[in-house]
Amino acid sequence: MGPHLTTSIQDYLKRIYELTQGGGIASTNSLAEELHVKPASVTGMLQRLAQAKPPLVNYRKHQGATLTAAGRRAALEVIRHHRLLEAWLMQTLGYSWDQVHDEAERLEHVISEDLEHRMAAALGYPARDPHGEPIPSADLKMPPDAARPLSSLRPLQKAAIRSIRAPDSQLLRLLESLGLLPGAEIEVTDYSPLDHNSTVKVGGRTAVLGPIVTAHILVEPI
Repeated sequence: MGPHLTTSIQDYLKRIYELTQGGGIASTNSLAEELHVKPASVTGMLQRLAQAKPPLVNYRKHQGATLTAAGRRAALEVIRHHRLLEAWLMQTLGYSWDQVHDEAERLEHVISEDLEHRMAAALGYPARDPHGEPIPSADLKMPPDAARPLSSLRPLQKAAIRSIRAPDSQLLRLLESLGLLPGAEIEVTDYSPLDHNSTVKVGGRTAVLGPIVTAHILVEPI
């Protein structure tokens, strides 16, 4: 990390990356909600990032922001730190998968590149973190990922869970209790257009999941 990339800047870049993964634009309001700050503060930061040398974001007033190439590399470095830390905390220190996010959030900003390399080597260069999220490579490239939200599946479609995109510990514990973990194979047996609830079969058990939950479960059809 460059010395000018403060913790706050790193958080902004990471959130912009996450909000624009599908090719959209990170709006001021969505960033304010994600980062728990006022929209005026977001506007000021985006202007600052757009004026950095090199610029870290492309920003248009009242429209939002996307990352420049430099901003994307910086965001991917933070994400790599975070996901390696989650894997290390779980595999080495015995944290559960619902405990690692908050610790990794605190540590991702301060670890050295040497520690990053040593963690990756000690873990056997993992491709995914404990939640199944892909880990950017050492040269800061995000591996391709064809997963899509479980909410997009309809009855009789089968899929394998690839990742759980949710830092909420309570939700992670619920999904674990239902057997909805990365690698599990599922089948959608029913879908309600009225409330968008999906009935899912996994490991001989059946669960009814609302759209807020299914949007966080990423799958690949099989």
